[in-house]
Amino acid sequence: MFLAIDTVFDQCSVAVVSEDLQILSCHTEPGKREQTQLILPMIDASLKEAGIKLADLTALIFNRGPGPFSGIRINTAVVQALSVAHDLPCVGVSSLSAIAQAGFDEQGLQQVYVAFDARMKQVYFAQYQLDHTSQVMKLTEGTNEQLLDYDQNTELAWPIAGNGAELLTAQQQQPLYADIQPDAVTLAKLGIAQYLQQGGVPAEQALPVYLRNDAWKTLKEQGKA
Repeated sequence: MFLAIDTVFDQCSVAVVSEDLQILSCHTEPGKREQTQLILPMIDASLKEAGIKLADLTALIFNRGPGPFSGIRINTAVVQALSVAHDLPCVGVSSLSAIAQAGFDEQGLQQVYVAFDARMKQVYFAQYQLDHTSQVMKLTEGTNEQLLDYDQNTELAWPIAGNGAELLTAQQQQPLYADIQPDAVTLAKLGIAQYLQQGGVPAEQALPVYLRNDAWKTLKEQGKA
C-alpha cells in the first residue's frame, strides 16, 4: 500500500492506493489555506477509511515540486516526519509530471508541454511523452524541467497543460488545457511506477525541487521588489 499526499497544487489531497492501482481512499480539499491544519487529519482519515495503519505502508509518495514554496515545504516536512517515525521510504514525484499524467488520464494527451505558473513572469516548463509500456508520462528524452518567461512560444504545436498554459504564446490551433488539476491519486500512479523501478529513498534524501535557488527569499531580498 502507498500513501500519496499533495499540498503543492493549492489543495490538500491524500490517497491510499495499492500496488495494482486500486484506490482505497482519496480525499481532496481545494484551496491553500489551513493546509498545515488539514493535512495530518486527512492522512488519518484516509488510512482509517482504507483500513490500514502507517506501519502497513510500502512507501510514502509526495509532490516534490516545483511549485509554491510553502506548499512544497509542507509536503516535504510531513513526509520526512512520517518517514523517520515509521521507517518508511519516500518517493518524490514532479509536479510537472503529475500535470502531464493528468492530461493523459483526463484528455488522452500522449505528447504534451506542461506550464505551471511560477509567478514573477515565468512558468515552470517541461515536455512529456507517454511511455506505452508503463502508461505513465515521462520527460521527453534530452529535455528537463526549466523556468520559461511568460509570452514565449513552444517549438512544436503540442498541447499545453497546466495553469500557465495561457501565459505562453500559443501557436495557431495549439490546444490549451489550463484547468487540468492533478490529485493525490495521480501522484500515486506515478510514484508507484517510480518505486517499482527505482525503489524509494530515506527521509534525508526526500528533498524538494524549487528550480529557483532563492525561492525561500522575500521579493525584496531577491531584488525584485
